[in-house]
Order: sequence, then structure tokens, then C-alpha cells
Amino acid sequence: MKKFYRGMMYCIGLVILALGIILNTKTGLGVSPIISIPYSISKIWNINLGNATMCIYILCVAGQAALRGKEFRPFDLLQVPMSIVFSRIINIFNDMIVINCDNLIMNLLLLAAAIILTGIGAYITVQMKIVPNAADGFTQALAERTKKGLGLAKNITDISSVMITVIIGLMCAGKIVGIGIGTLVAVIGVGRAIALTNMLFGKKMIALVE
Repeated sequence: MKKFYRGMMYCIGLVILALGIILNTKTGLGVSPIISIPYSISKIWNINLGNATMCIYILCVAGQAALRGKEFRPFDLLQVPMSIVFSRIINIFNDMIVINCDNLIMNLLLLAAAIILTGIGAYITVQMKIVPNAADGFTQALAERTKKGLGLAKNITDISSVMITVIIGLMCAGKIVGIGIGTLVAVIGVGRAIALTNMLFGKKMIALVE
């Protein structure tokens, strides 16, 4: 029964995470760093966002293999099918949710909701300890390789993602695509949302599945 609860919570976490990511893209204020690369690619070349996300996540798995070398486990390859499933969920929400709002206050409220949902979804998927999100798995591998801690590795990943997105936009579209004030807010806010989720529901959630 515990395994069933763990699997169910993991699936719920994936759905919440995907919903948070898509809501973030709908604010028009800038997307979260890790999704900024596929978002800019999808906008510049008119590629499906889910497919672009899937490709970037598979590259994250390849990056883990490069960073871990012989310590890369066959189990880690499960992140590839997980990325395919996750990208399909992103496509569903991206097609379902249509928001055209020029009201700054409403967009800020939407951004706050997106950050909270992203934090909750990220916390649940990590705590269930099944198959990590490919981007989180890359961050973890970077932390292990550099021995600098997960927080610094997350900062490096976020900053690198933003820089790559800016370069892609300037070189291929002549402008910055997907980066804005919402990106900076997401960098700070998602971590706080994860901490708040842990404080409010962490013990109850762990008790349910362990």
C-alpha cells in the first residue's frame, strides 16, 4: 500500500509541476530558468513546447552521464521515458490553458500561483524518490561532481540556462525571448515555495509513504 501511495503522490507531483511550469509561461512576465531554453526554441522556430522540453531533458540525462562517468547507473536512464511522459503532460496543459490578459496585477497573481505550484510539484517528485526530474537530476550530478553543494549547483544551472536562452534569442531572433522579471522571481520564489511546502506538509507526506 505504501508503494501505491508513493507512486500516486509522484504522479500528482508531476501533474502539479507541469501545471506550474505552463502557468509561468502564460504570464508574459518571463518563464522559469530551466524551461527558458525549450520555451525560446519553441517560440523562435514554432516547435511544440512539450517536444522541445523533452529534447532538453534528454540532453540533461546525457549531461548526467558525462558528469558521473562510471557512476552513472542504468536506473538513471529511466529519466528518459519519464521526460517523454512529462513533456506530454506539458503539451496537454499548454493546449488547454489559454490566457490573454494585459493586467499587470492579474499577471503577477498568476505568476505567484505558478511559482507555488512549481514548488509544490518539485517538492513532491523529489521526496517520493522514484525517478527524478531530468533537470533536477542534472543539478544533483553537477553538485556531486563539483562537491560545491546542491544550492550552488542549482544557481549555476539556472544562470547557465538564462545565459543560453539569451544567446539563442539574440543570435536567432535578434531579441531576448522568454526572459523577464518573472524569471528572477521564479529563481527566488520556487525555492521558498519548496521550503514552505516542506514546513507545512513535509512530515505528513513522508509519513504517508514510509
